[in-house]
Amino acid sequence: VELVLQPFSGSFVIPPALPVVYDLSVVWTSARDVTWVILTVCRWRRYNLQALHCTLDSELRTPNPKPEQRAMTKKHHYCAADDVHPDEWHRRQFLQAAGKAAAMTAVGASVVGLPATATKTIAATPETATPETDVKRLYDSLTEDQKQAICFDWNHNDPERGLLRTRVSNNWRITSQYVLSDFYTRDQQDLVRAIFEGIIDPEWHDRVTQQLSDDSRGPFGNRQSVAIFGKPGNGKFEFVMTGRHMTLRCDGNSADHVAFGGPIFYGHAAGGFNESADHSGNVYWEQAVVANQVFDMLSGKQREQALIDGRPEESAVGFRGAEDRFDGIPVAELSADQQEHVQSVLQKLIEPYRQSDRDEVVACLQAQGGLQRCHLAFYRDGDIGDDQVWDNWRLEGPAFVWYFRGSPHVHVWVNVADEPGVILNA
Repeated sequence: VELVLQPFSGSFVIPPALPVVYDLSVVWTSARDVTWVILTVCRWRRYNLQALHCTLDSELRTPNPKPEQRAMTKKHHYCAADDVHPDEWHRRQFLQAAGKAAAMTAVGASVVGLPATATKTIAATPETATPETDVKRLYDSLTEDQKQAICFDWNHNDPERGLLRTRVSNNWRITSQYVLSDFYTRDQQDLVRAIFEGIIDPEWHDRVTQQLSDDSRGPFGNRQSVAIFGKPGNGKFEFVMTGRHMTLRCDGNSADHVAFGGPIFYGHAAGGFNESADHSGNVYWEQAVVANQVFDMLSGKQREQALIDGRPEESAVGFRGAEDRFDGIPVAELSADQQEHVQSVLQKLIEPYRQSDRDEVVACLQAQGGLQRCHLAFYRDGDIGDDQVWDNWRLEGPAFVWYFRGSPHVHVWVNVADEPGVILNA
């Protein structure tokens, strides 16, 4: 459970029929946070709030708990059968719960002996909330000074970076204000987090958060910045989040022809700048493992065709059209089982993103003839450890480029559209 300020100890006990005790080290900020903790545990275990017995030690209100109580709070117990760790429930989930169950919120306050009105300061998220509606809520909450700093016209051109909303890079700040700064209110920071979580598949929230923490040496928002183009709710708009190893977008399908709202970037340096051959701890290395399984399936002659000596510049992910000659082996020339595994690679690549973005990628790819029009290439140079587990590889078609550069650490450049005429700004 992630809150801020002064810690206290508490014990949340499920009824005797289900003897599981949760020792939570949380922090006391207000009555609403106690309610949040109860609702979080309740929703995690999928129990009705009235069925939850909450016992709060008298030390709850004591600034300095006894040593044995402090030691107890370091343990975080959870039921493996549920396959859900309590850390997966962030404040975003509570806001959603509050919007759906105001009555439960009132009960939750009374459970800890607090007036129901203590929870009224929590803003409810509409049941129909999407990243796009949250972008509008963020935009509407901005002051004029804030809009001057982070909002731009749809076709805003930066003197150095060109059409700014289309820009993609591996390490950059689209605006100078970090999310986790006093430029934004706490509610605005929560909305940015909600947008991020809406774009990323829930199964990947913790992994991407870990990547951001490793790469920016701090919590979410510590080194990320955002910008809004156009006016959400009134025509075309796009939200862009950037940072080290991040270019992420939310556009409500405003940008023509492209998936994800435009080119994106993700990466991870889990073990430092120069990663080991096994890329230990890297949240994206599994994608390369699956791709290398395709290479292992290839015959000797196929491997000669798929393996290329020199890799291209990593940001060279512009479309080359149907007439160009791509690196590697044509997917169309692979056997049925090999092609099936290439499909598995594609599914693994799009897995971190929400379903609507996955569907958009597939639709764009199909418009250009599908994976049958793509080539798969592995690059001999940059093989960390000389183990012939290829760290650098590329899946490319007429209007599809997914370039995995795994050396010295993971950088992945993605550019997908339904036609090759879209110009890259990288």
